[in-house]
This record gives sequence, structure tokens and C-alpha cells, in this order.
Amino acid sequence: MSPVFAHGNLRLYLLALLAEQPRHGYELIQALGERFGGTYSPSAGTIYPRLAKLENEALVTKTHDGRRSVYSITDAGRAELTTRESELDDIETSVTDSVHRLAHSVRAEVKEAMRSLRAELASAARTAQHTAATTPTADPRGAGGDSPGRTESLRAVREADLVLNTFRRELGVALREHVRIHPVEQSTVTLLEKRLADVRAEILATLSR
Repeated sequence: MSPVFAHGNLRLYLLALLAEQPRHGYELIQALGERFGGTYSPSAGTIYPRLAKLENEALVTKTHDGRRSVYSITDAGRAELTTRESELDDIETSVTDSVHRLAHSVRAEVKEAMRSLRAELASAARTAQHTAATTPTADPRGAGGDSPGRTESLRAVREADLVLNTFRRELGVALREHVRIHPVEQSTVTLLEKRLADVRAEILATLSR
């Protein structure tokens, strides 16, 4: 996978995040994760060396809040952002492109994982069916193993988990992409809550039959 940030761009993007408000390192990691819709989250080993370099260049200052270090942009840091404003615009565009690329990669990985899971569970189901057929005295309700029906149920549950996770990640990416350009109305959240409540009620009703 190609790098998310070109050389030097993450450093400038960290300055932009600190221009919004002072943050400690973990908050910067969270902020980057949110900007990328959860598709990218830098490690502490990526963030803190760059913060230390920015501090050495007097572009940020570090204060202590209990056990945490809080970073704030300096006047020199703001001047750096002003002189490199066009570069920052290019980085914002690059971030949007990266979100699309990473989201596509996530979808592909999830689809491949689902295919692999289906194949594995289908193989397990065939094995269970073969065992049941060749061992007629075995009690499928016993503790010695899963019946074919239970294996199918487990497969369905795991597929449902994957579907839910895919829905959450893809919708999260779409919302964060949208909010970079357009507002997200409260009515959208209300609609999401209502539709999910309807789906939940329908699924629970199906399970209780």
C-alpha cells in the first residue's frame, strides 16, 4: 500500500490540527483517524517523533497536563502554515483521495474475508455432515460436537457480524467525506436511528419465531 502522506506532509498536517486547538498526542492520533473515517490511524511511533521535531523548530510548544504532554502551535508555526497554505490545500485534497482509496481497500479486504469465511464454514459444515452420516449412533445434541444445523447458524452469525462491521465502516467513511464539504443535518441522524431501530425490531421478531 502506498504511503498515506507524502514526505513532509504529515508534519504540516499536524500543524494544521494544532492550529484548530491544543492537543495531546493521543488526541492528534484520534483526530487523524476521524479525518480518515477510521481507515487510517497513525501509530505513536509515527506522531511523537514529528511533534518533537516541530518543537525543536519552535513551531509548537509542549506543556504538561498531569501525566500528559499538550502541544500548542506557536506564532512561528502559524506563520509556517500561512506561507504554505497552498501546500495545505493540496494535502487536504490528497487526504480526500486517500480516504477513497483506503475505503476501497477496506471494502475489498472485507469482501475477501467474507469469501474466505464462507469457504471455511462450508468446509466445516460438510465435515460435520459427513461425520453425522458415518456415525449414526452419535447424538447431535450431545456435547461432543456441533450438528450441521448449529454449524450453519454459527456461519450466519459470523456473516452478520461482518455485514454490520462493513456497514459501520462504509457509512462512517461516507459521512466524514461528506462533512468535509457539506453539513450533515440532524435529520440524517434521526433517519439513521429510525431505520436501524426498524431493522433491529424486525430481526429480533424473526429470531423469536
